[in-house]
Amino acid sequence: MLTQWLFRLFVRDGENTRDPVVRLRYGILSGAVGIAVNLLLVAIKGAAAFFSGSIALGADAINNLSDAGSSVITLSGFKMSAKPADNEHPFGHGRIEYVFALVVATIIIAVGINFFKEAVVRIFSPAALLNDWKFIALIAGTTLFKVWLFVFYRSIGKKIDSEMLKAQAFDSLSDLISTGIVLAGLIISRYTALPVDGVAGVAVAVFIVCGGVKLLTGAANLLLGVPPDAELVEKLRHCLVSQKGIRGVHDIIMHNYGPDLYFATAHAEVDRAGDLVSMHDTLEAAEVAVARELPIRLTLHCDPFGNDNPLVKKWRVRLENAVAHYDPVFKVYDFWIDEKEKTLHFHLLTPRVYGCTNSEICDALRAMLVKYDSDVKLAIQFVYAYV
Repeated sequence: MLTQWLFRLFVRDGENTRDPVVRLRYGILSGAVGIAVNLLLVAIKGAAAFFSGSIALGADAINNLSDAGSSVITLSGFKMSAKPADNEHPFGHGRIEYVFALVVATIIIAVGINFFKEAVVRIFSPAALLNDWKFIALIAGTTLFKVWLFVFYRSIGKKIDSEMLKAQAFDSLSDLISTGIVLAGLIISRYTALPVDGVAGVAVAVFIVCGGVKLLTGAANLLLGVPPDAELVEKLRHCLVSQKGIRGVHDIIMHNYGPDLYFATAHAEVDRAGDLVSMHDTLEAAEVAVARELPIRLTLHCDPFGNDNPLVKKWRVRLENAVAHYDPVFKVYDFWIDEKEKTLHFHLLTPRVYGCTNSEICDALRAMLVKYDSDVKLAIQFVYAYV
């Protein structure tokens, strides 16, 4: 397969995708291939549009030219994102990929809007087209390039988890569909005098703009901050609770600073019976273990945990049962009792947007607990997940 052959030829140690050097090699390869293939398509479709007079085909050719420009941006983005951290950017330059993805999306939208206007004009001022079958077969043949380019970009995008290349893969797919619309217009125009070419041009332009807006939104969301992948969060939890001395983890906050680079904080529950030095060593060992297994630089906060007090055990079970009955999504942690005031103190993890107010939730939980002690009170600190 051509894609795998290119990987073997140009990317040494290609399976070690967490290595920045390997990642850069994939990026350079994807940019160079994208430039070459798209310039070839521009030459073919541009010449075809000139001789046929098709506005839709012209739009498709210019769209491929913008793809070549996008590949130049992609190549530059990979080179810049691979720069190491410096004093001005202590978290590295990985997020620049998202900035470049914004640029690619903006170019796509601009091209689409421009050709939308030209296609509308062509609807009201149709022109004669050269649309014999040999010409149509030539344009159909160009779709094979985009099919392969889609597979190529998607393969690398998945390998190195690159938003830029996932955007390029989507753009290649949209190009394939837009060329299909152009072909349909050319074929239909052989049998009707209606301005099919202009209508096809409008359809292609709308498709291009919609795809660009989707890419723009995705890149903007990554810059604003979105929840990390649920599978990565679960791997982090599993790694932490498997460490000796850690009984639980909560309040995980993860910040993405580029593909395969996260900075995170979390609260780890450790046995309160241990001394401060042993607690510190436990947390530090866990941080090192996470760094070795996952693309996460983690800082842990110590939450001393202990259930030796029978009263604490009893009320925690009662509370957790009540919370699970009210809504299984809720989670209880940092639980302790003020025995003198008969007050249960705890954190309650709830969805950020919920149908009931905090006071309503508190009243409902207390109503389920007063059967054990009519004087019991709840002191709840409501918290919301960032993952």
